[in-house]
This record gives sequence, C-alpha cells and structure tokens, in this order.
Amino acid sequence: MKQVKKAVILTAGLGTRFLPMTKAIPKAMLPILNKPVIQYLVEEAIASGIKEIIIVAGFGKRAIEEHFDRSYELEHELRTRGKLKLLADLRKLEKQARIVYVHQEDALGDGHAILCAEKLIANEPFAVLFGDDIIDAKIPALKQLMEVYKKTESPVICVEKVSKKDMSSYGVIGIESQKDRTIKVKSLVEKPSPKKAPSNFGIIGKYICTPEILKALKKSKSGHKDGEIRLIDGLRTYLNAKKPIYALEIEGERFDTGNQLGLLKANLHFAIKDKSTKESLKEMLDN
Repeated sequence: MKQVKKAVILTAGLGTRFLPMTKAIPKAMLPILNKPVIQYLVEEAIASGIKEIIIVAGFGKRAIEEHFDRSYELEHELRTRGKLKLLADLRKLEKQARIVYVHQEDALGDGHAILCAEKLIANEPFAVLFGDDIIDAKIPALKQLMEVYKKTESPVICVEKVSKKDMSSYGVIGIESQKDRTIKVKSLVEKPSPKKAPSNFGIIGKYICTPEILKALKKSKSGHKDGEIRLIDGLRTYLNAKKPIYALEIEGERFDTGNQLGLLKANLHFAIKDKSTKESLKEMLDN
C-alpha cells in the first residue's frame, strides 16, 4: 500500500462573502490571530506526516506564494534586532515540507481544481483540503482520515453531524454500515432538504483520495446548474462503479472560516487558547 505523502489545498474561491476585504486579499489569507487560514491547513498537513503540499490557487496566488516564500529583507531585520525566535518560527515551515503551486485559470469547480494538480499527484494517494475548514483536534483531522485509509485502502471523507436547519448547506452521506466513527458510504447527496437527507452526517472539506478518483473525475458529468465539475461528482462516479468509499466522523472542533461568523468564532476560540491573549479577551468579554 502506498502512503499518503501529498496534500492538495484548494484556495481558488473568490471569497465574495468577505468583500470588500477579498478584493485585494485572497480568502485563504484572512487571519486567525497572527496566522492566515491557509497556514493552519499547511501545519495540519505537516503534523499528519505530509511532505509535499500542492496549493491550487486562482485569484491572489502571489499573496499566498509570498507568504510561504523566504523574505530575506525581513529575516535580516529580525536577525539584526535579535528577534531570533520569530526568525526561527518563520523558517520552520520551509524546512518541514515542500510547497508547490498550481494555477486554476478558470473557476470550473473544485473537481477541476484537483485535476489541475494531476501531474504533480502522479499515481499516488493524496489528501485534499478545502481552504475553509479548520478543525482543532488533539490528533490532526487529516491524520485521523489517514488512519482509516491505512485500514481500508479506499477513499475517505471527513464528516460531522449537522442539524436539520443546516442540512441544505452540506453534501450528505448515505450509510451502508457503521462501526464506531467509521462509516461505509452508500450514497452521496449534495445539499438535500432535511426530509430527503439520507443521514445527518454532513461532508467537511477534508478527504483522502486514491488515483482512481482522478480517473472518475475525468469521466464525471456535472450535476450542477453552473456546469462545474466538483469532487463529489467524481466520488459518485467511483461509488456507482461499486467501489468502496468510507467516511469518518471527525473528533475535534470544526470552524467554517468561509463565512464571517465562522471566522470570528475561530479567532475567539484560538485567542482563548493562546496564553498571550486569553486573560485580556476574557476580561473584555466579561465587560
């Protein structure tokens, strides 16, 4: 069995919910405390054992690339001022993983974005991380999915239980069988009404995919009004070929940073966990 060594991070969304901020700054670069959202995803991948990270970007690629590239002028200033810990923190990520970039020229869906990275993925299993979902967990969410992959050697989808009122905002899985938190998937339905939802497990933007998913994406036809090819289309094609897909009910606290309230909640959560901001924030909230 081949190990999962590569992660594809999708960041090509326009971020219209955050306009006018995202007119100049890509959504993936919006901050949670002193780090952009995308850095949390990169750190999650590294903590899960990933050594190569492929970032698929559209608008605003340069800002993301510059964030992870070395800044010799800044490094010189930090060294001159004796801020060596800050310097070490800046250099840490580049020593832990190789980050490469792919440009998605047209907004043709997340499935198309994954296919843009096909040559870099080659014939290997790979992780997919959407740029909106941050999960704070003792064991990184991606690592949890990788453990299921090791047992099943099949694609794995991250899921969580969602309320009926939110059901129509999620892709939802149908259940063939379940053992503890691991589920064998029977069906995949995108944004169903509560009455038509096959379960209460909504899909979160983290996956382990096999090379066969790339082939399935190429065969897939869009089932969406906008004509986009999405990952769920490829997963459905794969599932319809009677091949197994599994889901894992993730352990951890999830934040949807793709909307303003979710990003605010993430900032408050991590600020309360941070020693440097915890007491001041609690004092402010108490007042």
